[in-house]
Amino acid sequence: MGMYILKRLLLIIPTLFLILLINFIVIQLAPGGPVEQAIQKAENFQGIGAATGGGEAGSTGANVGAQYQGARGLSDEMVAKIEAQYGFDRPAHERFWLMLKGYASFDFGTSFFKDKPVTQLLWEKMPVTISLGLWSTLLIYLVSIPLGIKKARQHGLFFDKSTSLLLAVGYAVPSFVFAILLIVFFAGGSYFQWFPLQGLISENFAQLSLFGKIADYFWHMALPLTALVLGGFAGLTYLTKYSFMEELNKQYVLAARAKGLSENRVLYGHVFRNAMLIVIAGLPEALVGIFFVGNLFIEIIFNLDGIGLLGFEAIQQRDYPVIFGTLFIFTLLGLVLRLISDVLYQVIDPRINFDSRGAK
Repeated sequence: MGMYILKRLLLIIPTLFLILLINFIVIQLAPGGPVEQAIQKAENFQGIGAATGGGEAGSTGANVGAQYQGARGLSDEMVAKIEAQYGFDRPAHERFWLMLKGYASFDFGTSFFKDKPVTQLLWEKMPVTISLGLWSTLLIYLVSIPLGIKKARQHGLFFDKSTSLLLAVGYAVPSFVFAILLIVFFAGGSYFQWFPLQGLISENFAQLSLFGKIADYFWHMALPLTALVLGGFAGLTYLTKYSFMEELNKQYVLAARAKGLSENRVLYGHVFRNAMLIVIAGLPEALVGIFFVGNLFIEIIFNLDGIGLLGFEAIQQRDYPVIFGTLFIFTLLGLVLRLISDVLYQVIDPRINFDSRGAK
C-alpha cells in the first residue's frame, strides 16, 4: 500500500504541471487581459478614450511589446510601465517558469486588483467554502444512504415508486435552479421573507450571544444548504440503492439468511461493507462537485464570500494570480481526495491490495 501511495503522490506533480500549462496557454490567448483593462482606465482618466476608439484591445497581454490598439493615445513609456506593473514585460515562457517556481513554495503571487497576496485571499475565503461544502456533504449522505437502503429493501413497492419521482426531479434539476426557486419563494422574492437573501451572517453578529450567533449562522445557511442537498442527493441515493440491490442477490446473503440471521444482521453485518465500497469510491467526485462546482454557483447567487465567488470575480477581471492560485488549490485537493478514497477502499475491505494488482 505504501508503494501505491508513493506512486500516486508522484503522479500529482506532472498532473498539476499539465493542467496549469494548458490553462496558462488558453488564458494568455484570450483577449482583454489586465494590461488592456489598465490601459482603458488610463485613457478614460485622461479623457482620450473617445478620441482613440474607446480602448478596444487588438492584442493580448501574452504578446509583450505588441501595439495595443487602445493605447494609441498613451505614450510608449506609460504602456511599458503598465506592462511591467502586471509582469507582462517578460516573455510568456519566463512568466510561466516564475509562476511554477513560486507555486513550488505555495507562493501564488499578488492579486492584480485586490492588492493582497493570493494565499491570504484564499485563506480568508476558505472557511466559507469549507463550511458550506462539509455541511452540504454531510446532509447529502445522511439523507441519501438511508433512503437508498430503504428503496433497495422495498424495491418495486409503493415507497420505492413514490420516491422515484422525487429523485427524478432532484437528478434532473441542478442546485442553482433550486437556489433561485428558494429565493423567489422564501427570501422575499414574491411570496415569503423567512430567510435572508444573501450573506453568511447578520450585521449585528458581533453583538449576539453564542447561541444567537449559531442560530444566525444556520439561518443564513439554510437556503444555500437546502439548494445543494436538493441538487445533490438523488445521484448518491440511486448509487446506494443499486449497490445494495446487487449485493442482496448474491450467494453469501442467501447463506446468511439460511443460517437464521436477522434481516438487520444480514444487511448491516454482511451487505453494508461490500455495498458501501462503490459509495465511498464516489465520495471524491461528490466532494469535488460540491466544493468546486455546486459551491461556485451557490456562492454567486447568495453572495457568500468564499473561494467560488473569488474565482468568479477573478475570471471577470482577468486576475491571473488569483485564477491560477484557485485552480492550483482545487486541482490539488481533487487529486488528494481521490487518493484518500483509494486508501479507504483497503481500510473497509482488507482483501483489496493495490500493490499485488500492480495498480498505477
